[in-house]
Amino acid sequence: MAKQLGRDQQGITLRGSAEIVAEFFFYGINSILYQRGIYPPETFTRVQKYGLTLLITTDPELKNYLNNVVEQMKEWLYKCSVQRLVVVISSIENNDVLERWQFDIECDRTAKDESAPREKTQKAIQDEIRSVIRQITATVTFLPLLEAALCVISESLGAFDLLIYTDKDLAVPEKWEESGPQFIANSEEVCLRSFTTTIHKVNSTVAYKKDSFP
Repeated sequence: MAKQLGRDQQGITLRGSAEIVAEFFFYGINSILYQRGIYPPETFTRVQKYGLTLLITTDPELKNYLNNVVEQMKEWLYKCSVQRLVVVISSIENNDVLERWQFDIECDRTAKDESAPREKTQKAIQDEIRSVIRQITATVTFLPLLEAALCVISESLGAFDLLIYTDKDLAVPEKWEESGPQFIANSEEVCLRSFTTTIHKVNSTVAYKKDSFP
């Protein structure tokens, strides 16, 4: 009799890998926005994910925006045409960039020609993602306090700036626009943990503006 493997025992396909990574960005961005106080804490709700209690936005406009980003990222990740996602936090007073959360994405393009799934369990991947999310949460212990921090995105949500680095010949959605890298002058950088699905690998770093006082 044929046996059907449970989801956790199934291998990883290119499409499945794209969905896992895009979903991580949804929860990762939400965690950054909450931990750094970019949106009021009362606009977040608790959910269980990756064996953790995480907070995600209940703000309708932000939620819709992030859902759209995730859907777009799934497609670009599937095509192996996206190399980096960056969350930028700037000062509302002078537009100086205060923090830059950078997620570098490596894609094994040979997966496009493979028919058999790669061997790695969902549990193993989620364990790695859990470590990254925990580090994002722990950053509040060393990152400078943000006062009057606000950023502007291309769709004018008035909350934060989201940069996505893609192949040059990629068709860009109408509401997105080209942007500079928005680097931080006089910054410190901390490397966070990485995770891999065996097809996509995500390396994470956070750069922040050094205190102007000695």
